[in-house]
Amino acid sequence: MATMLLAVSCGSNEPKSKVLVLYYSQTSNTKMVAEEIANKLGADIEEIVAENPYDGDFNATIERCLKERENGEIPEIKRVKSKIEKYDVIFLGYPIWFGTYAPPVAKFLQDVDLSGKKIVPFCTFGSGGLESSLKDLRKAQPNAKLMNAYGVRAARMDAMPAEVNQFLAENNYIRGEYVILENFGDLHEVTEEESSIFNKAVADYPMIHAKALMAAKRRIPGGVEYLYLAEDLPREAKGNMPPAGQMKVYVQMMNGKSPVFTRVVR
Repeated sequence: MATMLLAVSCGSNEPKSKVLVLYYSQTSNTKMVAEEIANKLGADIEEIVAENPYDGDFNATIERCLKERENGEIPEIKRVKSKIEKYDVIFLGYPIWFGTYAPPVAKFLQDVDLSGKKIVPFCTFGSGGLESSLKDLRKAQPNAKLMNAYGVRAARMDAMPAEVNQFLAENNYIRGEYVILENFGDLHEVTEEESSIFNKAVADYPMIHAKALMAAKRRIPGGVEYLYLAEDLPREAKGNMPPAGQMKVYVQMMNGKSPVFTRVVR
């Protein structure tokens, strides 16, 4: 595997006034990411606000969202004050609900035309959904230029500032040092040790009930990252679980710490 290298980005040539960080957040996690990005870029920032806020607890939000989906409803949002037409680059942030961006973001994308603009998606999630949300975003705004995206689990917000800095630097939005990561090695049949690491990483997350089949790994600063190909186990008495199938699970094991999964791709 290639050696990790330290690189320095040159920074963006885009004037700061042409960059907007626009986000929807319910629990403040996405807001925290948005503010971190805006502070590092010196960019304008605005929140997408629902006319009828999702201000209930988790179960109430899920119940309301399910009803809206069943009825084909998209909640109204307050008018965005920023003049979208003056921005060349829009960092668009959202939490993942039901595998894609939250409904208020869907409404925003329905109401505006982002043709020709660079869209940099970022999101927060319980286990994953970044990749599936990007597919929906491409469908909603086919003439926008979708850039590399960033996502972080809500359980890993403490790692977010360093990850955002790495993301912005390696994509040339800010000037600074970043690490060029190794590629993952070849997938191989999971070893007993790797299986144990996988099981520990997902043990506290009830929506993952799976067995690791294959694994690959690479070095990262301060530890090791694993890529697992896993398969859902039988679902008896687990009616609230997502559909069975295979998934990719990314796991980090930092030196001296227990393994944690960073995202799931179904």
